[in-house]
Amino acid sequence: MNWDVLKWDAMNWDEVKSAAISAGEFAWRGIQDGGPVVYVLLFMLAWCLLIVLIKLFQLRRGAIVKPRLVREVEQMLKDNKLAEAAAFCKQRPSPMTRIMHAGIINYDRSEGEIKERLEEAGRQEIPAIRSHLTTLRSLAAAGPLVGLFGTVIGMISVFSVLSEGGAVDGTALAGGISRALITTAVGLLVAVPSIVFYNDFSRRVTTFVVEIEKNSLHLVELLKRVRVPT
Repeated sequence: MNWDVLKWDAMNWDEVKSAAISAGEFAWRGIQDGGPVVYVLLFMLAWCLLIVLIKLFQLRRGAIVKPRLVREVEQMLKDNKLAEAAAFCKQRPSPMTRIMHAGIINYDRSEGEIKERLEEAGRQEIPAIRSHLTTLRSLAAAGPLVGLFGTVIGMISVFSVLSEGGAVDGTALAGGISRALITTAVGLLVAVPSIVFYNDFSRRVTTFVVEIEKNSLHLVELLKRVRVPT
């Protein structure tokens, strides 16, 4: 056994632990020095992360479109099993199956009326799919502004001390400016993940909406073949 390697690994591990402890102490000191504004920003960051986790779970193709279920419903319609298809959609709720159900139960109406029912069902589903995205965008915009507000308040305090005259302690002055800039840094920490995930989720929503519209048009074509003649 190579004891030198083990000793080196142990030394590296000690350095890592020391660095982690130092980083934690620095972060905690920054939170304390940043004042109430930092606590507001940390709440905004936690809110952002909660929304991200929720939307990562919601905005999945298997949760929104459910292509396997769509294929099964289409096959039922091709086999002229309207009642089975409607019951199948109702038993397996999702945005896509609810929209398809709205079309299937109106199969005996005109093509224009079926499209209207599908569009109405789609309008009811889209807000739920897009939920929380506006909040995420607002957090991305507000984070840097709140951080800048904290920095401005901090700089005002620093210059208030300078305006009183007397000897100026350069170290204390630098520390005050550093504390004032902490809120800007935390504000950017809120904004960056918010805007990145907002753009990603918006792209996903657009993709899902296009796929839903495509499936809806295909559904109309299938219903035209089984629609009761007038």
